Amino acid sequence: MPDSTDPLRSFWLGGFESACHVNRRGERLDMVRATGHDGRLDADYAALREVGIGAAREGARWRTIERGGGWDFDSLRATMTAARRHQVQVLWTLCHYGWPDDVELLSPAFIDRFARYCGAVARCVADEGDGPFVFTPMNEISYVAWASAKDGYICAAGNDGDGGHRVKRQLVRAAIAGIEAIHDVLPGARILHAEPLIHVLTPRDRSELADAAAAEREAQFEAWEMLAGRAAPELGGDPRYLDLLGVNFYHANQFEYPDRRLRWEDEPRDERWVPLHRLLAEVQARYGRPIVITETSHFGAGRARWIREIGREARAALDAGVSLRGVCLYPVVDRPDWDDPDAWHHSGLWDLLRAEDGALTPAAATDCLEALREAQGIVARAEPGHAANEAGATAPTAR
Repeated sequence: MPDSTDPLRSFWLGGFESACHVNRRGERLDMVRATGHDGRLDADYAALREVGIGAAREGARWRTIERGGGWDFDSLRATMTAARRHQVQVLWTLCHYGWPDDVELLSPAFIDRFARYCGAVARCVADEGDGPFVFTPMNEISYVAWASAKDGYICAAGNDGDGGHRVKRQLVRAAIAGIEAIHDVLPGARILHAEPLIHVLTPRDRSELADAAAAEREAQFEAWEMLAGRAAPELGGDPRYLDLLGVNFYHANQFEYPDRRLRWEDEPRDERWVPLHRLLAEVQARYGRPIVITETSHFGAGRARWIREIGREARAALDAGVSLRGVCLYPVVDRPDWDDPDAWHHSGLWDLLRAEDGALTPAAATDCLEALREAQGIVARAEPGHAANEAGATAPTAR
């Protein structure tokens, strides 16, 4: 069982979009490059510190790192250098939907290649990074499985009528192999499994859909059940693989089966909406593991309101005894749409403005910074020893 020491140096985290899969149009994404984050590491990390954020979620891009049978760690080293300079802890995601073109997802080679890659990254991070060391081997196993079965939205491998079940099992196998490879290098490294946190309802006046809605809701836990060996034990799961639980929560994560979302933004809100702190308490009761909100944000006019609500819900979760270790605003800097590079989401604490020469410059969303300051204060009053500014940063300021 993993140790009980706090794995995060900051309760508040910033996540930089790092998806690098092939989208539905057959185009390879590299969101780190698309947002300009790779050329703005120092400035982005300095900005995090200025607003009381002392940790960041970053993606290690497998396809960029594994080259011609060797390893190119320049991107990792640049990130770790900037993080060290600004005293920001980096939590590494090792596969954010993308893998090299020459390996098939459902092949045995995928698992072996992924394990070697995880071990190689762990060695690089051990040599040049600062701990505590936290890794997410596979980002959102359940989401990738679902998306692969939905017209090949992320990959076509699972679009064979089984609902992405083969993909889910393969990613669980790969995650387990990756964890073993990481722990061979860094026995004390913490593993953070990030999965969507959803709530699925039976539509009003459609009681015949109750079983399907319940099954859809239960499916969100299947990857964790497999990793822990509670389900599909032939995959090699074990309780020791279920360390930190990451939950990704957005405005569309509560819906009537199959796909009619509850409108978070409505006033009054649908009475069936379940407050986030109650969903977190359910995860806590089920697994008894520390929890991190690994992704949360909104877009446009509602994003400041969302941050305030997340602060209140984090406080309520802590007050209820949930072992909530952190909240990651994701993305912390705006991003373009996966399928339309000209459509920006206007999410995060900073928008990106494009100059005539194509350069992207962050512009503070001042209402979001104010909302973050309020949320940090709410959480700090709940947990004086684990407050938003415990990393030594100052209050939010415009950038």
